[in-house]
Amino acid sequence: MMRLSPFNVVSLTLGFVFLYLPMLILVIYSFNASKLVTVWAGFSTKWYGELLSNDAFLDAAWVTLQVAILSSTIATVLGTMAAYVLVRGGRFFGRTLFSGMIYAPLVMPEVITGLSLLLLFIGIGMDRGVLTIVLAHTTFSMCFVSVVVSSRLMTFDQSLEEAALDLGASAFEAFRLITLPIIAPAVISGWLLAFTLSLDDLVIASFTSGPSATTLPMKIWSSVRLGVSPEINALSTILIGLVTVGVIAASITSKQSALRAKRDEQAAARAQ
Repeated sequence: MMRLSPFNVVSLTLGFVFLYLPMLILVIYSFNASKLVTVWAGFSTKWYGELLSNDAFLDAAWVTLQVAILSSTIATVLGTMAAYVLVRGGRFFGRTLFSGMIYAPLVMPEVITGLSLLLLFIGIGMDRGVLTIVLAHTTFSMCFVSVVVSSRLMTFDQSLEEAALDLGASAFEAFRLITLPIIAPAVISGWLLAFTLSLDDLVIASFTSGPSATTLPMKIWSSVRLGVSPEINALSTILIGLVTVGVIAASITSKQSALRAKRDEQAAARAQ
């Protein structure tokens, strides 16, 4: 087992402190009894109760959850299809243009993406609301799903698919019964990444939202401009907890799926 040098230990410690110390301070002050966020006045959970009775935050949270689930699901389906075409499609006319259009949002500034989508929605006469935010989030998160799934497909053993085809399965059946279960951890990871990006987005949602659709990051930003309140700290703590639980659950699920797929591949190899 390789041991870390003192320099690496110091670098990792400073890096983790820089990243997670502000979050830890935020979590601690979410239990502050004082209305002043920088003055500690004792332990209290009253701001969580105040948050749960704030209809504006609850409505924004519901809109954000709807948008995140819908956009991440659509982005996962489209991103997986795009990754499969790019990896398995070989060379075809327009491949360079297709891959460039898929991966363009990775390097495109969010302001440019949001402005272009806003002009598109205005040009076609579409009213801005939940649907436009879903379409916008699908557009910029699909490329991230495609990258994650492509990396798994590149290391996929195609002999398993060929064996299924030789046994009489159709191309769709081979994909559904062989390929999809094996790449499922990558697909799940892509969905979680798209879901997180949608929850976190502020810039694109600000361009494509309407008066009837306000996401949680937009509500937090508008509230912070008037001053940080303890309710914001409580809301941020809840979000940190949800993300932490989701990451741990996804990690455990992905590891179990990978181990199960590896056992299935070994069993298939022994059967041959």
